[in-house]
Amino acid sequence: MRRTLKITAAAAAVGALALGLAACGSDSGSKSGSSSSADGKAAKDASAPLVVAASPTPHAQILDYVRDHLAKSAGLDLQVKEFSDYVLPNTATEQGQVDANFFQHKPYLDDFNKKNGTHLVAVADVELEPLGLYSHKIGSLSELKDGATVEVPNDTTNEARALGLLAANGLITLRDGTEQTATPADVTGNPRHLHFKELEAAQLPRSLGDVDAGVINGNYAIEGGLSPVKDALVTEKAAGNPYANILVVKKGQENDPRVVELVKLLNSPQVEQYIKDTFKGAVIPAFGTPAA
Repeated sequence: MRRTLKITAAAAAVGALALGLAACGSDSGSKSGSSSSADGKAAKDASAPLVVAASPTPHAQILDYVRDHLAKSAGLDLQVKEFSDYVLPNTATEQGQVDANFFQHKPYLDDFNKKNGTHLVAVADVELEPLGLYSHKIGSLSELKDGATVEVPNDTTNEARALGLLAANGLITLRDGTEQTATPADVTGNPRHLHFKELEAAQLPRSLGDVDAGVINGNYAIEGGLSPVKDALVTEKAAGNPYANILVVKKGQENDPRVVELVKLLNSPQVEQYIKDTFKGAVIPAFGTPAA
């Protein structure tokens, strides 16, 4: 039986309202009556529980592995609270309801801090859910014909990532300074005269047969029966990737000894092997210091 803690809807709402934010879809109910250890006194106690908010897959799964196999021998009392949305983990961390969170990449965190006046910082890269270029019609980049149609996600973050993947593989060039905001309007070089079809990310696998190729998120590729390892023509690189998913704390808590220990465990050879064995390329290790 999983021993993951889930935050109650009422407690989550308090954190959200305190920041004047509206959110929905948080998980309710708790598997344990344990309380958060994020108050000031507990933060100074290296033996106090470290409570980390996480989305279920793959983040809570990875933390569960650390808790069940590595944390005890390292003297870390790790507790995991699952959230199913992308707002409440940050508000809970800001308000001290949890000590840290693990669900987002750095560009999202930076945008969240800017829009909401929060004071959250990234302390470690952990994993990447890579975008890949897929096709039902060709087997290599060299076969992508002049005038081909390539589908890309239509949300800001993933569309920029998708175009960045194409640029990194020499298919297009992008306007300087648009690495995290690029749209087809920012394509300055297009030697194969590619056409871009913008779709909601979840729709991309289903419509792949209607285009020549498509850039698809790792999780949606798997759901669509595609293997990032076997089927992708190219995928994002992990090293130095700004879209690596990160462990986040409130500013000032970076040197909490419990956080320092968790960073070591999340960036350990054991976790690297667990990610590889469990997610089969849909999630890949991307350890290190978060990108600026």
